[in-house]
Amino acid sequence: MITLRENRDAFARLRLMPRILVDVEKVYTETTILGEKVSSPICFAPTAMQRMAHDDGEKATARAAARHGALMTLSSWSTTALEEVMDAAPQGLKWFQLYVYKDRAVTLDLIKRAERAGYKALAITVDTPILGRREADVRNGFALPSHLTMGNFEKVGGAHSKGTKSSGKQGSGLATYVASLIDQRLTWKDVDWVRKQTTMKIVVKGVLTVEDAQAALRNGVDGIWVSNHGARQLDTTPATIEVLPEICRAVAGRCEVYLDGGITRGTDVLKCLALGARAVFVGRPVLWGLAHSGEEGAYRALELLRNELELAMRLSCCPKLTDLKPSLVRTAFSMSSRL
Repeated sequence: MITLRENRDAFARLRLMPRILVDVEKVYTETTILGEKVSSPICFAPTAMQRMAHDDGEKATARAAARHGALMTLSSWSTTALEEVMDAAPQGLKWFQLYVYKDRAVTLDLIKRAERAGYKALAITVDTPILGRREADVRNGFALPSHLTMGNFEKVGGAHSKGTKSSGKQGSGLATYVASLIDQRLTWKDVDWVRKQTTMKIVVKGVLTVEDAQAALRNGVDGIWVSNHGARQLDTTPATIEVLPEICRAVAGRCEVYLDGGITRGTDVLKCLALGARAVFVGRPVLWGLAHSGEEGAYRALELLRNELELAMRLSCCPKLTDLKPSLVRTAFSMSSRL
């Protein structure tokens, strides 16, 4: 769990360099993501099986995001069908996070249903050919509770809808599910195949290197999502905030760049935006709020982050998102090296 700690600790190693004497009576957090207006650059990351946290699950999260005017990304592994989530908050902006299955007919069905339902983009997860060794899942013998199912696969049936019901030989129901159903042969050719199936925008989620960011550009993606999958895939990978600046420099504005991983405070959001991210995605804080009090808890989690972002913008003398520049952020090492 080294990367899990680093996702948080890396933010603590970055120092903010605020300016002074700028009018900050009003701050403006509105922006666009792939051309769609949002009230702030703080978005809901895709998190699986939300009805384990609260019975309203993904519907509650969708309603909370819509009330904020925020972008929500729905997981392929939602415990609620994607159509029902859209119906719960039809006015809310939504993306669909896509796993590419060995059975391309199953994958194509997800793509077409998401497009018909009104999702605006596909966030293709590219860092999970197999599941990382999640020791807590193995220790707990993780399996989806008997009263829940993978909501997007009820009509498919079989392992696609019920494959997480047993911890299986690998000690984790999710690990067994991924090993048996998710395509381990995924390449850029498959990303191109997905693009040809839809008019939705294409975002690749799971980029950590400049080389892969450049490959994404060559393959015509609309967005690059810097992510280490919540630090649950390959351990000892860097924190996402550590690799963000070099990826943004390599992309040089040719497509939008987003980040998730370790964001729990408004100052974390500020640092990401200053270092080049168009938007950030939060996962665990939303789930904590959802588990606490359903829709209201998820709403409050985002409200706390937005309030903290606005406070940090005022105290940094940056009333607009366009005021956030790399010069606002310095590493702790650069400070100590001057002593």
